[in-house]
Amino acid sequence: MTRSALPALFISHGSPDTVIADTAAAAWMRGLAADLPRPRAIVVASAHFEVSGGVAVSADPAPETVHDFGGFAPELYRIEYPAPGEPELARRIAGDLEAAGLAARALEKHGFDHGVWAPLKLIYPEADIPVVALSVDPNGGPEHHFRVGKALAGLGREGVLVIGSGSFTHNLRAAFPALRAGRRHLDVPDWVSGFTGWMEAKLADGAVDALLDYRERAPFAVENHPTDEHLLPLYVAMGAAGERFAATRMHDSSDFGVLSMAMWRFEPALAETPAV
Repeated sequence: MTRSALPALFISHGSPDTVIADTAAAAWMRGLAADLPRPRAIVVASAHFEVSGGVAVSADPAPETVHDFGGFAPELYRIEYPAPGEPELARRIAGDLEAAGLAARALEKHGFDHGVWAPLKLIYPEADIPVVALSVDPNGGPEHHFRVGKALAGLGREGVLVIGSGSFTHNLRAAFPALRAGRRHLDVPDWVSGFTGWMEAKLADGAVDALLDYRERAPFAVENHPTDEHLLPLYVAMGAAGERFAATRMHDSSDFGVLSMAMWRFEPALAETPAV
């Protein structure tokens, strides 16, 4: 039986408590698996797995669930995501990254941070698919992460689902007042919608140069991403679809007014689809 190719995804994982919250994004993630071929493995580039100067790939056969946050409901700290790792795939990915001219290493004894397990708990709650975590470089910028993604392009044809897990907007200072008050459903301010509208248009156009230079070209870029580690996984997902990609927005909602929970699907542009 021929395995269907998988797209690459960008998931806005939101606040850690999204996994137990009654939000539109959480409900959408719970239904996502039904719209995808079942992957044989999952690779997640997480905004919370930060490594400078290269790419780290988790190669632990049984990663632990890391509760890398504080101040949330006690039930959140009891959640486990016991998916197995896949060391062989991790080592292969590290090798592919090195072949692409990127410093990379397989890393043992590294657990799943909430950028990995929180969305997967909603999408694949059985935790029965092997998962490999991939780091982002907080100093690497979009172009580096696009290169990382391109080194993974082709995994989708092998039944491996590549996910970039971050946030389409991520200004926590602006979100904290509403977060503390538990006010999730607020109007989206113009400085957020101006940024997301620009990003959506460039993604739909496949405007790679503009997207890689978003920090200079996008309106309100720094206001929405004071630091850009939560947007960098988007570029991994973009690259994993190939040099030329087709982007489709799968979901759009907001949390606390200022956190865009937009979710994107990336596939090779038609010109790159091989003939059969």
